[in-house]
Amino acid sequence: MKLIELLRLVFINLMSNKSKGMLTSLGIVVGSATIVLVIAIGQGGKLDVADQFKNLNAGAIEVTVGQSADTMMEEMMGGGGGMPGGGMPSGGEMPEMPSGGSSGGGMPSMGGGGSSGGGAGGNKSGPSMSGAGRTTLTTDDVDDIASLVPNVEAVSITVNSTAAVSGGELEDETEYTVAGVLADYQQISNLEIQYGNFFTEDDNEDHTKVAVLGYSIAQEIFGAAYLATGDIVTIEGKNYEVIGVLASMGTVSSGISPDDSIYIPYTTATKYVFGRDVSPQITAVASDVKEVDTVMENIEAVLSENYPNTTFTLTDAGSKMEAATSSANTLSMLLIAVATIVFIVGGIGIMNVLFVTVKERTQEIGILKALGCRKREILMEFLMEANLISMFGGIIGVAAGFALIPAVEMFNIRCEPMVLGGILALVFAVITGTVFGFYPAFKASKLTPIEALSQD
Repeated sequence: MKLIELLRLVFINLMSNKSKGMLTSLGIVVGSATIVLVIAIGQGGKLDVADQFKNLNAGAIEVTVGQSADTMMEEMMGGGGGMPGGGMPSGGEMPEMPSGGSSGGGMPSMGGGGSSGGGAGGNKSGPSMSGAGRTTLTTDDVDDIASLVPNVEAVSITVNSTAAVSGGELEDETEYTVAGVLADYQQISNLEIQYGNFFTEDDNEDHTKVAVLGYSIAQEIFGAAYLATGDIVTIEGKNYEVIGVLASMGTVSSGISPDDSIYIPYTTATKYVFGRDVSPQITAVASDVKEVDTVMENIEAVLSENYPNTTFTLTDAGSKMEAATSSANTLSMLLIAVATIVFIVGGIGIMNVLFVTVKERTQEIGILKALGCRKREILMEFLMEANLISMFGGIIGVAAGFALIPAVEMFNIRCEPMVLGGILALVFAVITGTVFGFYPAFKASKLTPIEALSQD
């Protein structure tokens, strides 16, 4: 039998029972759609992780202050910030503690690293206490880490909180995230300038009132990002010249979101915006990603020498990225497992239907064999039927998968449709039809003409 005749026979058999073919392919439709969605969600998850951490170097290390011994003692005694009657037992034998705590520990060194009194010594626990029992990191610590810790490529300090902002098209004061940073923060956090420039180290030294706006904030305040440069914004009652606007970066999960933040010089922030009540964070970048653990240990050793009674929390960007990527991969593997199960169920459906078809068409098989059809041709006929059913289901499933992507994105799940997903879905569909259709086709080809024609 010629191939064209075989295809014609397969087409006639399928068209004679369309409903059975459509129902048979239903499992393949679901499986193919699932594969398309799995690939899209998996790719979206990977891109989402990359976007969320694109403002951090792989070797970045974040350092924050834990609790000092004095703070923990204060909390155990009832809190109250050292005020008389608030943190002392009813006996109250130490009424002089509040005033002693404020004078001894209240001298901040939040400016450009300047400290007073004994700040030049190795132990900086005195001048870095911004409140009774609370340790505050300073630019002196940045200098110590840069000079004493090997394999550190860059180190910076930042402080951020919300502040009242007005200007541009804003009718009322609005709370925005304001971050005080050093000039090298731009390089450390991979910030790209869209318009204007980032501030310099001279701006930090001079406490200059300049600001760099995130892209979204620039649009919100001035209507368009390009209009912001050269204009004025008011932060906590003081005017700041906008010297730059960042390029749009999208959502990030590490630190603050650049699009929704206003950056000003660190010393300006601590002097005019936040004052003494700040909790700065140090960010260091290891020159070699393989040395991150060692650098973290050395940083903790230096800070522990400066502040003996304080604990520090150190986290590295690499671990965060690995954890996020691992979660995205786990989700992808779970979805792939679901798609595989769906394909297996669809393949079993094809196999069952073909078994019934072989049973129903035994006399047809006998006639074909009596007319001279070989086993291979009978095998090919049923295999082609299985493949066409699965191919039809695969095409419908791929189309349904791409059509469902906007619906999935409505649940805040990022999807990135890929042609590769459609191709893989079709390949899986054909393989499923071939594998599960082979045995029924093989049984049909083994029937002898006499055996087939004798069955009712």
